[in-house]
Amino acid sequence: MIDLSVFQNNPDLSVFEKERIMSEQLFGVENNLKGMSLFKKAYDGAVIAVSYAEILLHRALRDFGPDAPVGYPDTAYFLPVFTALSGEKITKLGEIRPVLNRMRHQIREELTFENARLAGEATLYAAEVIEALHYLRKDEPKVDPWTGFLTDPVLRMYGIKLVDWTIPGQAVILGRAKTSAHARQIVEELMGKGMMIFLSDEVIEQLLEENMKLGVDYICFPVGNFTQVVHAANYALRAGLAFGGIPPGRREEMRDYQRRRVRAFVLQLGEIDEVKVAAEFGAIFLGFPTITDQPLEEEVPDWYVSHPDYSDLVKFAMELRGIKVTEVKINIPLNFGPAFEGETIRKEDMFLEMGGGRTTAFELLRMVDLGQIEDEKVTVVGPEADAFPEGGQVPLGIVVDIYGRKMQEDFEPVLERRIHYFINYAEGLWHVAQRDLCWLRVSKEAAAKGFRFRHYGDILVAKFKSEFPSIVDRVQVTIYTKQEDVDRLIKEARERYRRRDERLKGLTDDAVNEFYSCTLCQSFAPNHVCVVAPERIGLCGAVSWLDGKASFEINPTGPNQPIVKGPALDEVRGMWQSVNEFVYRKSNQNVAEVYLYTLMEKPMTSCGCFEAIMAIVPEVNGVMITTREHKGMTPVGMTFSTLAGMVGGGTQTPGFMGIGKHYLVSRKFIKADGGLARVVWMPKELKEKLREDLVARAREEGLGEDFVDKIADETVGTTVEEILPFLEEKGHPAFSLPPLI
Repeated sequence: MIDLSVFQNNPDLSVFEKERIMSEQLFGVENNLKGMSLFKKAYDGAVIAVSYAEILLHRALRDFGPDAPVGYPDTAYFLPVFTALSGEKITKLGEIRPVLNRMRHQIREELTFENARLAGEATLYAAEVIEALHYLRKDEPKVDPWTGFLTDPVLRMYGIKLVDWTIPGQAVILGRAKTSAHARQIVEELMGKGMMIFLSDEVIEQLLEENMKLGVDYICFPVGNFTQVVHAANYALRAGLAFGGIPPGRREEMRDYQRRRVRAFVLQLGEIDEVKVAAEFGAIFLGFPTITDQPLEEEVPDWYVSHPDYSDLVKFAMELRGIKVTEVKINIPLNFGPAFEGETIRKEDMFLEMGGGRTTAFELLRMVDLGQIEDEKVTVVGPEADAFPEGGQVPLGIVVDIYGRKMQEDFEPVLERRIHYFINYAEGLWHVAQRDLCWLRVSKEAAAKGFRFRHYGDILVAKFKSEFPSIVDRVQVTIYTKQEDVDRLIKEARERYRRRDERLKGLTDDAVNEFYSCTLCQSFAPNHVCVVAPERIGLCGAVSWLDGKASFEINPTGPNQPIVKGPALDEVRGMWQSVNEFVYRKSNQNVAEVYLYTLMEKPMTSCGCFEAIMAIVPEVNGVMITTREHKGMTPVGMTFSTLAGMVGGGTQTPGFMGIGKHYLVSRKFIKADGGLARVVWMPKELKEKLREDLVARAREEGLGEDFVDKIADETVGTTVEEILPFLEEKGHPAFSLPPLI
C-alpha cells in the first residue's frame, strides 16, 4: 500500500524522489537487493573514475598551475556537466578540485538504487574532468571519424530535427558486439529508424571494419573510448540548456527534462566492467535506461536489464524507452532514414549529377484534379540512370502531382519543400536547394546497389502519402531526363514560382488580419513563441506567413495558430494586445510583451534554430549579422555559437536576436530602429547571396545603389577597430542615425 501523505505534505518533490519513495513503499528492502551486484559495480567504478580524475587533475595542476584555462572548444557551456547540474561555470583548473571533492563524498557504500545513481552522477563529473584535461594537454582524438567533444554548431545543426521529432531519440552504444556484422546490423537498424547514435569503445573499430559511414554527417558520432562516452551526456545536457530554457544548476529540473524529452537509452555490448557500469548509472541518473547483451545476476527492472537476442535488441530498447516510430516501407535498394540527410557526395564519389548550374534542372509540385492523376504512378520520360556513363551530367525535371479533397494551391510550396528532405533521407542520394536551383547527385555506391531515377518517385509517393494523409489522397510522379522536355517544362515551373512569389510580395503586415504563431520548437524551448508575419519570416527561415496559414489549415491543432491582430498598441515598434496575450499564454507566462519591429526593447524570443543572429555594435551605432555557416569571429567579440548560447532558449535579450536570413530584406526589418541603414557588418557569403534583394531594398529606402558595398565583412575585419575606418571612409548612413543606446 502506498502512503500518499508523504506526497501531499511535500508537493515540491521531484519526479525522481517520488519514484524512489514509491519503490521503497512498494517493495521495501527487497527492492534495494535487486541489482545488488550492479550497485556494487557502480560504487567501485565511481571510486575508480573519481580517483583517476583526481590523479590527472593533480598532475595537471603541477604542470600548468591553478590558473590554467580549461574547457572544450567552440561551446558557450563551459564544462556542460558542471554547468547543467550544479551551475558552476568552470574556466580555470584550480576550480575543479572542490567539485571533485564534493563528488567523492557523494559516493556511498550502502548498496541502494539511489546511491548507485548518485555514484553514476559522480562518474559523469569525473569523466568530464578527465576529458577536459585531455583537451588541455591537446591529446584529444583528432583522427576522423572520431569526433571527441561535439561542438555547439553540431548541437544546433540538428536542432530542428530534434524539436520536430524527426529524430525520435538517442542511442548510446558502448563496448563490443558479438561480431562486426552484428554491430553493423544494430547501427543500420537504428539509422533506419532515424535515431541519433553515439558510439564508444571497440564497436567503432567493428563498424569501420564493415565500412560503415560514421560521423557528424550521418548523425552517428564515434566519440571515442573509455570516458569519452561522457560526450553523449554533455550533448544531451546542452540540449536541455540550449533548447529547454532550463537555467544552469537546476539539477532536478534538468533530470526531469532529460527523462521526458531527450528519450535516450544505452546499449552495453560485451564485457561489463565497473567503470562502464558506473557511467551507465550516470545515464540512469539522467533518466536513460541501459540494456545489455550480457547475462545479469539480477536486473534493475526498467533501468538495467539484459536482452541477449540481437534480432530484436533495437526494438526491445526502443519499447523500454517508450520510443514509437511509424515506419514507411519504400521499395528502393538503398537504406532510408533521416540519418543520411547530412551525407555529402563529393565529386570523386559521384556517379551522376543533375542541376546546380551543371545542367538544367527543376522540381515542381502542383495540385491537380482527380481526372488528371493515376495514384502511385511513377514514370521516367527519357533514359534511366543506368543509361548514363559514370560521371555523367544529366538534365532533370521532377514533377509531383497531388490530388486531395482538402488540397489547396497555397499548400503547393509547403509540400514542394519536402522534396529536399525526402530525397536526402536515402543513403547515396544528395539534394540541395529547391525549385530551378536544385542540385542533385547520385553516389557510385547507390548506383552499384541498383538506384534508378524511378526510385525518386517511389520515395516521394510513399513519403507524401504517409506525412500528409489529411490533404494528400493521390500522388503521381513524372521524372524527365531529356533536355527538350526539361527545357519545355521548366518554363511552366518558373511561371508557377513567379505567381507564388508575387502573391507573397503583395502581402504586407498591414494588409492581413492575422499573424501566425509557430511553437514547433517548444519541444526543446518551452518558453519560445515565434510570431510569423507577412513581412517577417520565421527565424528558422523555413516558415513564411503563407506556410503558417497552410499549415494551420492542414493541421488546425498544430504548431501554427492564427493570432487575430486587432488594434495596434504601438504601430511604430509593432505591438498588439492580441499578440501579447497569445505569447504570454503560450510562453508559459514567461514573456508578457513583445515588439515585432525593434531589436532594442522586448524583442521576439529565439529558440536555437535561427539561420542568423543580429547584434548591436554600439561603437559604430549599428547592427551586425552573423550566420550559422560563418565560423569566424565577429565585431562583437563572439562567434555564432557563443552568441547562440546567449540568445537561445526562449529568452528576450534586447540588442540581440535570432532571425531568418530573408528578414534582412523585409520592409519591416527593425523598422523602428532605422531599418536596413543600421546594418554595418555581415559575412561576405551572406552579402553575396542576398545582394540583388539588398540592392533593391536599399534603392527603395533611398540608401543608394552602392549601399551594400558600404557594409563591412570579414575581408575588411572582424573587430570594431578594423571595420570603423572602412565605415567612415564609405560614409555609412548608420553614423547619421539617432543613437541606438
